[in-house]
Amino acid sequence: MSARQDDSVIRVTGLRTQFGRQVIHDGLDFEVRRGEVMGIVGGSGTGKSVLLRTIIGLITPAAGRIEVLGHDMAALSDSERLAVQRRWGVLFQDGALFSSLTVGQNIAVPMKEHLKLPPHLSADLAALKIHMVGLPPEACAKYPSELSGGMRKRAGLARALSLDPEILFLDEPTAGLDPIGAANFDQLILDLRNAMGLTVVMVTHDLDSLHTICDRISVLVDKRVKVGTMAGLMEDPHPWIQDYFRGPRGRAALGDAAADHVGV
Repeated sequence: MSARQDDSVIRVTGLRTQFGRQVIHDGLDFEVRRGEVMGIVGGSGTGKSVLLRTIIGLITPAAGRIEVLGHDMAALSDSERLAVQRRWGVLFQDGALFSSLTVGQNIAVPMKEHLKLPPHLSADLAALKIHMVGLPPEACAKYPSELSGGMRKRAGLARALSLDPEILFLDEPTAGLDPIGAANFDQLILDLRNAMGLTVVMVTHDLDSLHTICDRISVLVDKRVKVGTMAGLMEDPHPWIQDYFRGPRGRAALGDAAADHVGV
């Protein structure tokens, strides 16, 4: 196995996804390296969340190969696939918390399903995850409806971390947060990446997040993907990429000094 293969935790080759006659991705190649924060951006309808959901197995592709942590996902048995899925966590945009369960009970769901832990140990570990994402201890006993939007995001993140994953998938994690809340959430993701050795794949529209925490960015255009650093992508001549990264919001996210550096 080559060094490049060793470094890759996700490798998508020749992906084709479609719904009826509508083709979303066609011949898409995508790779994520161990330990990096990879951002995924694209215009409306380019299939950002579709790509994420296809990688984690919620959508079946029409063609292509998906490898996660060295495993061809299509070639695995049900038990083998479950073992790989235990090695990642997912935070969906709305948090996807069970409204009838407390936050602590929500966090314990994956533990009970995959680890068969006794209730007292699950409760202790849930409290630990609550602390890791910066929520107060009393949040454990609250229901999702009793939390603010930002706190629900963190509770959903705590559940995504419940099995100590190697990969963390985030779908629009800062959507709906105010700028301060979004910046704090970005810093939390960086801190968790560094503390836990996570690889992070993040679908986002937030240019500040892309600039602040992403090592590389994948841009979905023309049913495929272009990958690079923000500075590198800003030199790409594709019209959508130019509009996205060099528009007014891109300038604001980059800041005047950085913008001057890349010739904006």
